[in-house]
Amino acid sequence: MLSVDTLEDNTAFAEEHQADFPILANPDKDVVEAYGALMPVGFANRWTYYIGSDGTVLRIDKETDADTAGEDMARTMDELDFPRI
Repeated sequence: MLSVDTLEDNTAFAEEHQADFPILANPDKDVVEAYGALMPVGFANRWTYYIGSDGTVLRIDKETDADTAGEDMARTMDELDFPRI
C-alpha cells in the first residue's frame, strides 16, 4: 500500500487497524504522482496496481469495491497468473 501520509501517521494507522501488510509513506507525493494516482486535492486515488516481477504494470483496477476487494484481487491475480506464495 502506498500513502501520501507520513511514516508516523502510517505507523499509527497500521497499529490501530492491525494491518498485516507494508505501507509505503510518500508524503512528497512523487511516487503517487509518477503512477498517475494523485488527485487534484492532494490525496492518492484508491487504485490497485498489479506489478509484475520485472516491474511492468500489468493492470490497474480503478474501480475497487471495499466489500469485494479481496475476492477481486485474488481473481485478478489468477487471471494474470501471479505465483502463489
